[in-house]
Amino acid sequence: MTAATAGARPRVLEVAGLTSFYGRIQALHGIDLNVEQGQLVALVGANGAGKTTLLRAISGVQPVGAGEVRFQQRAINKLEPHQRVAAGICQVPEGRHVFGPMSIEDNLRLGAYAQPAAQAAADIEKMYRLFPVLAEKRKLPAGTLSGGQQQMLAMARALMGRPRLLLLDEPSMGLAPLLVREIFRVVQTLKAEGMTTLLVEQNARAALAIADVGYVIETGRITLSGPAAELLENAQVKRAYLGM
Repeated sequence: MTAATAGARPRVLEVAGLTSFYGRIQALHGIDLNVEQGQLVALVGANGAGKTTLLRAISGVQPVGAGEVRFQQRAINKLEPHQRVAAGICQVPEGRHVFGPMSIEDNLRLGAYAQPAAQAAADIEKMYRLFPVLAEKRKLPAGTLSGGQQQMLAMARALMGRPRLLLLDEPSMGLAPLLVREIFRVVQTLKAEGMTTLLVEQNARAALAIADVGYVIETGRITLSGPAAELLENAQVKRAYLGM
C-alpha cells in the first residue's frame, strides 16, 4: 500500500482488497477506498449494495474475509470493536439505536465511555449547542424523541467519543425533508470544523453535494469514484441515482 503523496493530506483510513461474507454469500468484493484527514467522503449506492456492510467491517462488527483496513497508518483487522472506538473510530449506526429508557444526557455520557470523565461535561454542552433540541429535552427518555431527534442524539453520542473518523450510516433514512436538511447542515458544520467523515447514503444527490470525494458501490463492488462534484455530473450516476 503506497504512502500519501507529498503535499497531500495524510490518510486516516485505507481499505484495500476488502472482502466479507454472510455465510456463503459474498457481500463485499475487493473494496478499495481511502479517506484523507478532514475529508468528507460519500459512499452512495442502492439498498443492499454493501454500504452498511463496509462500515460494519471498518468498525469491527462484521468479519472480514480478505484484505486490509488501516487506520492512521495502522492495520486494525485484528482489533476488537471497542479497541477501534478507543483508537478514534466512532459509528452512527443505521436505525439510530439510541437507548430508549435512558435520558438523553445519559445516552450522551455513554458515548464518552472511552474518554476521560473530566471532559464529558464540556463535551455535552458542545453537543447541546450543535443540537439545541437535545438541550431542551435533556432529562427526558431518549425513546420519547421523534425519529429526527433520535438521529441527532445518535450523532451527538458518537461525537462524544471525540472521533478521529466518524462513520455515518444513512443519517437521512426515514426523515422528513426539513429534518434531512437539518442533518446535512450539521454534517457540513462538522466538515467545516475539520471532522473526517465517511458518509453512507442512499440520497446520492444530498451526499455528493456536500462531499469532497464520492464512491459508488454496486453489489459489493466500487464501480465509480472521484471528486464528488464530478460524480454529480456523471451520466451513469444521474441515471441510476439522481432520477435524471
